Amino acid sequence: MSLSTRVADDGKQVVISISGRFDFNLHREFRLAYENLAGTVGKPRYVVDLGGTEYLDSSALGMLLLLREYAGGDQSDITISNCRSEIKDILDISNFHKLFKIA
Repeated sequence: MSLSTRVADDGKQVVISISGRFDFNLHREFRLAYENLAGTVGKPRYVVDLGGTEYLDSSALGMLLLLREYAGGDQSDITISNCRSEIKDILDISNFHKLFKIA
């Protein structure tokens, strides 16, 4: 499992990419990925790239909800992208399409 973060050239988009397992073992690293950018990029758009994610559990869903709260709740701009069909099924069953853009 690994996590990487990059800020787009315009400074307005933060991309968090996760590969392998997205579970509680990434909790601290995932939180720091967006909290460490506080004040450096204003109010960014977030993209959580799950293209390399093979597994996602309920703690990962909780981490996504914490990101949403941190980013402004209903006013947040978060896209979950590149989901494998199994991951997309979990997000759909959890009604995350009502809270996030899923691309």
